Amino acid sequence: MPAAAPLSANVKGVIFMALAMAGFSMNDALVKSVTGEMGTAQIMFLRGLMTSVLVIALAWQFGALRPGRIALTPVLALRIFAEVGASLTYISALGQIPLANAAAILQALPLAVTLGAALFLGEPVGWRRWMAIVVGFIGVLIVLRPGPEGFTPAALSVVACVVFAAIRDLCTRRIAREVPSLFITVLTSVVITLVGAALIGPTGGWRPVGPESLAHLAGASFLLLIGYQCIVLAMRNGEISFVAPFRYTSLIWSIGLGLIFFAEVPDVWMVTGILVIVGSGLYTFYRENRRRVAAIAQTSEPGTPK
Repeated sequence: MPAAAPLSANVKGVIFMALAMAGFSMNDALVKSVTGEMGTAQIMFLRGLMTSVLVIALAWQFGALRPGRIALTPVLALRIFAEVGASLTYISALGQIPLANAAAILQALPLAVTLGAALFLGEPVGWRRWMAIVVGFIGVLIVLRPGPEGFTPAALSVVACVVFAAIRDLCTRRIAREVPSLFITVLTSVVITLVGAALIGPTGGWRPVGPESLAHLAGASFLLLIGYQCIVLAMRNGEISFVAPFRYTSLIWSIGLGLIFFAEVPDVWMVTGILVIVGSGLYTFYRENRRRVAAIAQTSEPGTPK
C-alpha cells in the first residue's frame, strides 16, 4: 500500500486554524456554563490560575522563560492591558447574550485590526478595503439590532472586546521578535489571574465553586491553551491569506454549541449580520492577498532592486 502524501503547509495551517477555533469556541461555551454560578472576576482568576500553571510548565520545558522586567516594555505592557480588557468585557458578556451573537460580533476583529493598522501604523489601505471595513461594521450593527432588545450593554461589551483585541493584535506586531510567544502568553495569563483575584472582592466576593463548575473551568483552561498554540502553528505553517479565513469556522461551532447546550436559536437578523461580516472579512483577506502578490511580482521583475 503506497504511503500517504505529506500534507502541504497550507493544509496543515488550515487544520491548526480549525482546531484553534474549535478550542476557543468550546472554551467560550464552558465559561458561559458557569457564569450563573460565579462572577467575571472569579472566572478570570480560576481559569487564569489553571492556564498559568499549564503555560508556565510549557514555557519552562521549551526554554521560553525570560526576566519579568520585559513586561515593563511599553508595547508589551499595553498588549497585556488590552488582553485583560478583552477578557473582562467578553466574559462579562457571555452570560447575558447568545454564544453565536458574541462570536458573530467578535468576527469583526480582522476588520478592526485593518482599520487600526491604517490609522495608527500607516499601513496602506485602498478604497475597496475601506468599503469592506464599513460594510463589515454595518454587519455588526445588524447583529446588534439597535433598539430595546438588541442594543444591550452586554452586546456593547463584546464590541469593546473587539477594540481591546485589535489593540492587542496591533501591539503584537511591534513586540521584538526575540521575545518568545510562549513568554508573552505566560505574562498575559499571570496578569489576568492577578487582576481577576484583585477584582473578586469589589465585584461581589467569592462564591462557592462546585466540582462540576471547577471541571468546566479546568476544561476551558486546557482548551484555551490548545487554541493559543494551534493558532500560532496555523500562522507559522500556512500563508496567512489562505489560513486566516478559516477563523470563521468558529461561527459554526458557536451556533452549534449554543443550539445544543443553551437552546439558542439564531434569528434572521443574526444570520444576516453574520453573512455581511463574513463576506466583508473574506473580501478584505482577498484584497490583502492580491496586494501581497502584486508586491512580490513587482520586486521579482528583471532589473528591480532586491
